[in-house]
Amino acid sequence: MTTYCYDCEFLEDGKTIELISIGIVCEDDGREYYAVNADMPVRRIRKHPWLMNNVVPGLPKPAGDWNNHMPRRWLFDYHNPVVKKRSRIATEVRDFLLAADEPRLWANYVAYDHVLLAQLWGPMSRLPSGIPMWTHELQQEIERVPGFQAPVQPSGHHNALEDARHNVAVLRALRECGALPS
Repeated sequence: MTTYCYDCEFLEDGKTIELISIGIVCEDDGREYYAVNADMPVRRIRKHPWLMNNVVPGLPKPAGDWNNHMPRRWLFDYHNPVVKKRSRIATEVRDFLLAADEPRLWANYVAYDHVLLAQLWGPMSRLPSGIPMWTHELQQEIERVPGFQAPVQPSGHHNALEDARHNVAVLRALRECGALPS
């Protein structure tokens, strides 16, 4: 069994949820995956103050001279190699998770994250063989352990990869205190 922690940043309006970015860390071997959805609904995100203040600043920004020439209508650097079409993200996430046997998924406040993960491939019936149909919930495990103090995330809140890395730290702390098997 191979353990993965992941996180998604997204736009949700009570009816739909749209992927902004996804970060995945393999706890077992340290491999990481991060992608920003080039197909995200930028106009709707611009109208969402919380996303503009908390998520957009963590997306890839241009460097050097490109910083002076990037179109103002862009929220992030579309030329960055982590910015990909949703269909490519789906293929890469599948390959990343299935690179080792029996993936076990963990995330924090996982309800929307698992839906976003599954929807990379369309309806649940198209979930690739070997990808779990559910994700373990870190918050549920934290709540089960009286007095458990989760490690504090030093920075990178609302950046999918930084949050996935932090999820690994929380999972390891839960194991160290005996709340979960090693």
